[in-house]
Amino acid sequence: MQVPQTRDVGDRLPGDPKNSAGHAGTGHRQRLRQRLLDGGAEALADYELLEFLLFAAIRQGDTKPLAKALIAHFGSFAAVLTANPQALRQVKGMGDASVAALHANALAARRMARGAVQNRPVLGSWQALLDYLNIDMAHLTHERVRGLYLDTRNRLILDHLLSEGSIDEAAIHPREVIRKAFDVGATALILVHNHPSGNPEPSRADITITARIAEAGRLLGVTVHDHVIIGREGSVSLRAKGLL
Repeated sequence: MQVPQTRDVGDRLPGDPKNSAGHAGTGHRQRLRQRLLDGGAEALADYELLEFLLFAAIRQGDTKPLAKALIAHFGSFAAVLTANPQALRQVKGMGDASVAALHANALAARRMARGAVQNRPVLGSWQALLDYLNIDMAHLTHERVRGLYLDTRNRLILDHLLSEGSIDEAAIHPREVIRKAFDVGATALILVHNHPSGNPEPSRADITITARIAEAGRLLGVTVHDHVIIGREGSVSLRAKGLL
């Protein structure tokens, strides 16, 4: 897709007018803003909402082709917002200011979701926990394994990265997972990892390593409440499937 030349806020050339209120596309931006204010986010298509986010960084030019190019490149609106800055920079038309604008919005969404599970019992806020994990992990292109360490009231103490790349004993030793609980004073934990394929159904390796970590926990007095697998197609709880 051919993306017209755009310039980030910080890329204005010498001699550019400071006031860009009259540039081409101003009317379109105003109409989008009014639709957003009148009808909320659902009033805008995904590419239009992405256009709006890019307005903060790109003051001149039509951002619609860039918004559509981003969605075409990454596959979805959510995948654009969860893409890392290095990947965003690979799309023609994306400068540092526009990359930062999208990354900041992604971080804001993650912090809002994380705030819904902090300082409250995780098991009693299960949907909020799934929302947080989906925002953070569903669109990753590599496998990531995390341990959510909980106190005696099942409140989150630590969200700890256990491994990047795979879930097996070569990358994660069950006793090390449990030892981390002692390090932070946790009495329970929830394992979480993602499937980049999008399908969250557990593999044989997922089931095997979960059983070994749960057994290590039983021996050392740390409860493994669940193992949640996240994918673009949804999430799966091994406990709910009777596999833990």
